[in-house]
Amino acid sequence: MLLKNNIPFKYIFGKVKFEFITVLLYTVTVSVIYDRFHFTRISIPLSVPGILGTVISLLLAFRSNQAYDRWWEARIIWGSIVNDSRSLSRQILCFMDGDGERDNQEVKFFRERFIKRQIAWSYSLGQSLRGLNATKNLDRYISKKEIEFVSRYSNVPMALLDLHARDLKIALNEGWINRFQQVEIDETLSKLCDAMGKCERIKNTIFPATYSHYIRFTLIFFILMLPFGLLDTLGLMEIPLVTAIATSFLLIEKMAIHLQDPFENKPTDTPVTAIARTIEKNLKQMIDDQDIYEEKEVSEHFYIL
Repeated sequence: MLLKNNIPFKYIFGKVKFEFITVLLYTVTVSVIYDRFHFTRISIPLSVPGILGTVISLLLAFRSNQAYDRWWEARIIWGSIVNDSRSLSRQILCFMDGDGERDNQEVKFFRERFIKRQIAWSYSLGQSLRGLNATKNLDRYISKKEIEFVSRYSNVPMALLDLHARDLKIALNEGWINRFQQVEIDETLSKLCDAMGKCERIKNTIFPATYSHYIRFTLIFFILMLPFGLLDTLGLMEIPLVTAIATSFLLIEKMAIHLQDPFENKPTDTPVTAIARTIEKNLKQMIDDQDIYEEKEVSEHFYIL
């Protein structure tokens, strides 16, 4: 996710630098032909690119809204993951209880294992959605035996939820929770599974390619026509003006393209790793674990992942 105040100009310009140079060279060529070789018949009424520009503005506005809706839905889903992770940990800590000193020690170990696995699930889900190694760094939270178990699955986060469910059954059989408490915790696990499915739907649903191609074709046609509509009125001054207008339209299109895919490991992503760190901090504090990941200063970067 891009931060509010630290976005460098080179990052923004880098998104359209090739198109910027292309439009600049094209506009200079048209202006030189008109001014030096007196090809006056190549000019067209400004109303023609003006009407086309209005149509493109509406299309880009619609696309930008749809792209932002996908990004914002992803952020809402991860907000629910934070809440459900806290609820799951609270339920595990408050519902479970043992009889006798030995039983209490086993319950304590069970709680910590369960909650740390939930932290691992948060990181694993984000890495999986970004196409990265879903088991990377999970050894900080779960045992080697559990890593070997989840590595056999193509969907590692699903395997971690499966381990949650198996532990829940053990807790019921040991008498650490009752049937009603098992149902309540299982409902929270179902919410987490539902959130995972929603993220996977956004990840695997491609924004309509034909719609993108149509907008790009219309935008290119508009940029090609625009210099001819300003020749009679601005002369050589049309070069910076056409370049600025074209760059603005192209930047809006690029913004929509990046926002429409919130799990691509880019600066415009939904900050799933940063959210997972928040989950880790909150959950470890609940079990009095002082080994909490220290977040880097965001001032060093213009985005967080």
